[in-house]
Amino acid sequence: MGPFERHLSLWVLACIVVGTTAGWLLPGAFTTLGGMELASVNLPVAVLVWLMIVPMLLKVDFTSMGKVGRQWRGIGVTLGVNWLFKPFLMALLAWLFLRVLFARWLPTEQVDEYVAGLILLGAAPCTAMVFVWSHLSGGDPEFTLSQVALNDAVMVVAFAPIVALLLGISAIRVPWDTLLLSVAIYILIPLAAAVWLRRALLRRGGIAALERTLARLGPWSIGALLATLVLLFGFQGGQILRQPVVIVLLAVPILVQAYLTFGVGYWLNRRFGTPHCVGGPSALIGASNFFELAVATAIVLFGVESGAALATVVGVLVEVPVMLSLVRVVNGSRGWYEARDRASVPRPPG
Repeated sequence: MGPFERHLSLWVLACIVVGTTAGWLLPGAFTTLGGMELASVNLPVAVLVWLMIVPMLLKVDFTSMGKVGRQWRGIGVTLGVNWLFKPFLMALLAWLFLRVLFARWLPTEQVDEYVAGLILLGAAPCTAMVFVWSHLSGGDPEFTLSQVALNDAVMVVAFAPIVALLLGISAIRVPWDTLLLSVAIYILIPLAAAVWLRRALLRRGGIAALERTLARLGPWSIGALLATLVLLFGFQGGQILRQPVVIVLLAVPILVQAYLTFGVGYWLNRRFGTPHCVGGPSALIGASNFFELAVATAIVLFGVESGAALATVVGVLVEVPVMLSLVRVVNGSRGWYEARDRASVPRPPG
């Protein structure tokens, strides 16, 4: 890993401080940036998201989807937890915490947007950062690549319907045109660009050309991620400093969802007998979020200063420390995870 991955928490913390401070001191500048829109899409955010996502997706070999059958149990857990469990768990927790337990401490007019933001987070499981979490936990690289490729393919068709369903259940109006536009801009376009560029590079110069391009684009991707964090926290700087209690309250259901999702995925993988190097990344991908997509979609649907955007930004705030803690759980529980396999091995006679 490079210095960015090794010190990820420090980079994120620095971006939070810089962005929040800049948003508080220079609200006019961020209002201007927030107003740079085309067809309800914030252009600075869109450009940064593309710069961030395309190099990450360029690493994904979608031909690896043909290998998913080798670890079908782990893949089955990944898909089940990501698309049949996590989004609905997040919607339930958002309703329970924001509309029942924390209702008296939240601004009533913002609650619907907070719920929508959490739903967007829950419907966007991790894509690129799972490579980092998998590496840190000793995950099988081939399995990680396979599940990311399959997850991205599912996201193209499943994200919009699940979000629309859960927003509808939560009695929040679903603007289908902007939702589908968001899917096209933040999933289809970067995905198509990455697939086309990968094939072109492999055709012209093989794997060496691909690796050279990834090395060149790496700093751009990292810079775009850091700039996106600064921009997002800049948009929300005033709200964050004015409403610190709201930030803490929004973090609670996100934290509960992350640990519950991970726990269910990790236990199921152990229960089904998948190897530890598969069970770890399979559980981590669901606990983590594709926060770039969630934040960008929230901005498209509700605006840069909306409660929905704030809720997704809180997801960014807790993402790294939560995932690093879960990586430690995976590494520290390996003995427990593999104990069942050892117990099932017959002892030699005598």
